Amino acid sequence: MPIVYIGVGSNQGDRHENIEGSRRRLGQSGAHARRVSPLYETQAVVKPGQPVQPDFLNAVFEVETGLDPERLLDLLETIERELGRSQKGDWSPRTIDLDILLYENLVLDSPRLKVPHPEMVRRPFVLKPLADLAPDVVHPVLRKTIKEILWNFSSIPPT
Repeated sequence: MPIVYIGVGSNQGDRHENIEGSRRRLGQSGAHARRVSPLYETQAVVKPGQPVQPDFLNAVFEVETGLDPERLLDLLETIERELGRSQKGDWSPRTIDLDILLYENLVLDSPRLKVPHPEMVRRPFVLKPLADLAPDVVHPVLRKTIKEILWNFSSIPPT
């Protein structure tokens, strides 16, 4: 079965439970989280002019699933709604945010889904927990390992 890396974040409500609840729901729906990165608390990224938001807890799930990317996206959006997320794409505070970062070595660019996630390489709060789980996984477009990409955000070389 394919291995997929899913970025997860929460900055509303019981952030720990939101993340754990999303992991449980994935497992109940055919997407077993084999491993979970450590949690990282990070400042919310906001658009210019938006008010300051509560800090996020961020992590990455390593998931094994038989679901194809579109069906997995459907599942992630269902879980987000079940956990109280009402809108996507507006940079507002959210109980849970679930993003497909990598789906095996797949490169996909559809109107609804882009894999690898196009913003992941600019987000240390995604790269760090991803590197905790998969430092040597190669980004299928950039042809660099996750730890090499993360190193661009740090003056300390990866070990």
